[in-house]
Amino acid sequence: MNLLLLAIAPIFIVILYIYFKDKYEKEPKRLLFYNFLLGAIVSVLITTILYYVFDIVLLLPNETSIFQQFIKAFIVVGLTEEFSKYVIVRYFAQRNKAFNEPFDGIVYAVMVSMGFAATENILYVLEGGYETALLRAFTAVPAHATFGILMGFYMGKAKFSKNRIGLNLIGLLSAIIFHGAYDFFLFIDFLPGIWIGAFVSLLIGIFLSKRAIKHHQEHSNFNV
Repeated sequence: MNLLLLAIAPIFIVILYIYFKDKYEKEPKRLLFYNFLLGAIVSVLITTILYYVFDIVLLLPNETSIFQQFIKAFIVVGLTEEFSKYVIVRYFAQRNKAFNEPFDGIVYAVMVSMGFAATENILYVLEGGYETALLRAFTAVPAHATFGILMGFYMGKAKFSKNRIGLNLIGLLSAIIFHGAYDFFLFIDFLPGIWIGAFVSLLIGIFLSKRAIKHHQEHSNFNV
């Protein structure tokens, strides 16, 4: 039970942080829960299927090949996981009438991302124990949050733009790039000290996420 609580605690800290950053019009709690649940179940299911397909198609057996680890980080993991979140935000959240200001893109993308992260975190923590729980609370969970914020920033703009397709895809691409970069530096840890690049990419993602939040707060439809 303690491990389970440690696994989900950072998830709900992120959720509460974003919820209270939504200053002007809170989203329906039921809809937030639905997006979280879809992230936890549907996104994970999509990811599992795509992983299986990529394993068959790409065949990346050499774990010391920098090129193969690049493909694994950006295509197998980054593209797969972020696409699985994107489809929920794009075809469920973004179409809802409650999605009525750009900041809502951040809110719903983070909810889906935290649903995905919750399932992933529970599996890793139950296997790895307390050290894994502590490490992931300060790395993987905030990383998933930043990927969601960056994706949601553009998807929030897309909802109210004539260039909806382009901005939606920019959101997806932004999440893939940061997710891929974060994982790439971890995957090539056979190079001494290279793992620091993962934390640098995470810090950059956090910095950009804070700016994204501030921008949509200042340009809210309800900021009068």
